[in-house]
Amino acid sequence: MNEIDEYISKFPEEAQEIMQKIRIIVKDAAPDAVEQIAYGMPGYKTHGKPLVYFAGYKNHIGLYATPSGHEKFASELSKYKQGKGSVQFPLDQPMPYDLIKRIVDFRVQENASKVK
Repeated sequence: MNEIDEYISKFPEEAQEIMQKIRIIVKDAAPDAVEQIAYGMPGYKTHGKPLVYFAGYKNHIGLYATPSGHEKFASELSKYKQGKGSVQFPLDQPMPYDLIKRIVDFRVQENASKVK
């Protein structure tokens, strides 16, 4: 069991399933991403730069896609509680996996464009 598996295993089964799905979304979009615990939560880097992070909480899943990831999707994220570079997806509502995938895809492209 690696450190990400260990982190996820500490949450209730419903939250574990959601976090595993988010993890798969990130890995599918960025298969070469470096996966690690950063800031106390699962985090991913591409090209040596932060890509996204996610975290489990009692009532929500937090997604941290840096301010640019949230700015790009501001209108779609407007119905969720947010901070600078963070959004909270409540556990008692359907998880917006398609939106999460689009945010991750955007961040993958953004990081790749900074390398070229």
